[in-house]
Amino acid sequence: MTLVDDARNGDRRALGRLVSDVEDDTTTGRKTLAAVYQDGGAAWITGITGAPGAGKSTLVDLLIEHARASGPVAVVAIDPSSPFTGGAILGDRVRMQRHTDDDGVYIRSMANRGHLGGIAAATPRVVALLDGLGYSEILIETVGVGQAEVEVASSADTVVVVVNPGWGDSIQAAKAGLLEVGDVFVVNKADRPGAKQAVKELIGALEIGQARPWLPPVIETVATDGAGLAELWDAIGAHRSHLDESGEREQRRLVRVLAEVEAALRASLRQTATSSGALAPEILDRVLARQVDPWSVASEMVAGGLFETS
Repeated sequence: MTLVDDARNGDRRALGRLVSDVEDDTTTGRKTLAAVYQDGGAAWITGITGAPGAGKSTLVDLLIEHARASGPVAVVAIDPSSPFTGGAILGDRVRMQRHTDDDGVYIRSMANRGHLGGIAAATPRVVALLDGLGYSEILIETVGVGQAEVEVASSADTVVVVVNPGWGDSIQAAKAGLLEVGDVFVVNKADRPGAKQAVKELIGALEIGQARPWLPPVIETVATDGAGLAELWDAIGAHRSHLDESGEREQRRLVRVLAEVEAALRASLRQTATSSGALAPEILDRVLARQVDPWSVASEMVAGGLFETS
């Protein structure tokens, strides 16, 4: 049996090896993705994003229980990179240890490796792998992000934005795009002072401007005791229904495919340039001496021509 067969049959070690190969963008990883990609497309991908300390990991831990009713669940938790090893600091996975005995739940921590936007560069590839292996629910938890780091929107069907009481100036958040990418908003730690004001500010900010086909709901939760989690899961389900009924789901996935193809193209070009020696020291020296510009070099390489170094 292949590693793919073993992974589909519940072998966690095989699955872990496949995910590592895909994350590291090895030749084996690329072949694996090509083999399972045609089997994907059925998973619903929910992104959970928000500032550090908002309670994302605790919410994801509880959402796993609701998602399990639909089938096997995978969680891709983006962590900061260790300054010593470059690997993920496994804070998120540690918080979800109670699911480790459930064969229908797979949790993977992934280092962002300095990639901005709240996710790792490899996140879309790993999500595609898990989708192709049969996980019907995939949750992406971003590393703690600022208001402008909203790349998870290009990788998820539904984006849940988590804030806390006293979360800050909603107008500034709107300018940064956070309100534009969120499909469901959560005011977590709603038992603290200022929660009602945060809800009011969010609702007011979301209602400003042109009418939209989907007005994101604002849900109050207290993740530490599970309050509001059923309402949050219902809101995620309502957004799914909206996307299916309006046809917006296919539009979103087309945008995602475009982003994935562009990312794959950039990665392939980078790998080709470095492995083939196309970026010879002589070329870099000429760019450094401003005898030629980087964009002309890139255009020449893409066109498949040989760059004249003499």
